[in-house]
Amino acid sequence: MQYASEVNVVEVGPRDGLQNEEKQVATADKVRFIEAIAASGMPRIEITSFVSPKWIPQLADGLEVAAQLHLPAHTRTLALVPNMKGYESAKKAALPEVAFFLSATESHSKKNINKSILEAVANLKEVAESAKSDGRRIRCYVSVVFVCPYEGKVAPSAVARIVAQLLEIGVDEISLGDTIGAATPTDVAAMVKLLSSDVSTDKLALHFHDTRGTALANVLAGLDSGVKTFDSSLGGLGGCPYAPGAAGNLATEDLIYMLHGMGIKTGVDLDKLVDAGALIQNILGKKLPGRYLQAALAMREKAQSCAAGS
Repeated sequence: MQYASEVNVVEVGPRDGLQNEEKQVATADKVRFIEAIAASGMPRIEITSFVSPKWIPQLADGLEVAAQLHLPAHTRTLALVPNMKGYESAKKAALPEVAFFLSATESHSKKNINKSILEAVANLKEVAESAKSDGRRIRCYVSVVFVCPYEGKVAPSAVARIVAQLLEIGVDEISLGDTIGAATPTDVAAMVKLLSSDVSTDKLALHFHDTRGTALANVLAGLDSGVKTFDSSLGGLGGCPYAPGAAGNLATEDLIYMLHGMGIKTGVDLDKLVDAGALIQNILGKKLPGRYLQAALAMREKAQSCAAGS
């Protein structure tokens, strides 16, 4: 199988991961975490969400986090913005890229943001016009594109209609989300095949949750279909709100390990990524589900124990 020689990884842990944590993480610790990720060479990092603290109190310090970051020049940062108020915060933070979100089903849209898809698109269009005029890049997450917790299997044609609307608005990149981690490789291949008849795969990203253990297999299906951008969260940070106790996001280090093993370049130093994973584990005071992270930390501990005993 011939895959792309290089893949783009978007780290979403500081936003999509930490927003699901019960523990309130101090601003200084968030800054340390993001800077540790950037030190690994990670090209794009979603650092926060400018959403009302009423809804996501864990990310209420978004502006403070952005102001305190010192990142390498090559690191591109973005934040999730739900409306014009959120976009104004992103402007204050001088972020070069903003992200929006939509749902692929009416039920999920109503439950998630209390808007119909039509209303959500209208809201997004207003913010996108401002972002475009300001020269900012726009990404949009589309949730539940494969399976919806309320409506079941989602028709690829329904997703295609939403993607077409987003392209009309001027969205630069569309991240297709397997929000409850229910997709299989055949689902992914069918979705990308349909969408790629009207949109370049360079404009598509895939965002998998590992709730049912299929995330890496789904990445392979995405690679085989020509997608070259994947979202992930360090250590598997984040949960699935519709499957309590289940694993959340695909772990970044698991993704990077697989890609590097296949000879695919990412620009990320895996050892330094493990350093960042160890840091956030200490900050949160718990082990994370990322498999490579736990294997690497166990090997480090064993090496230190052998060195101490010699």
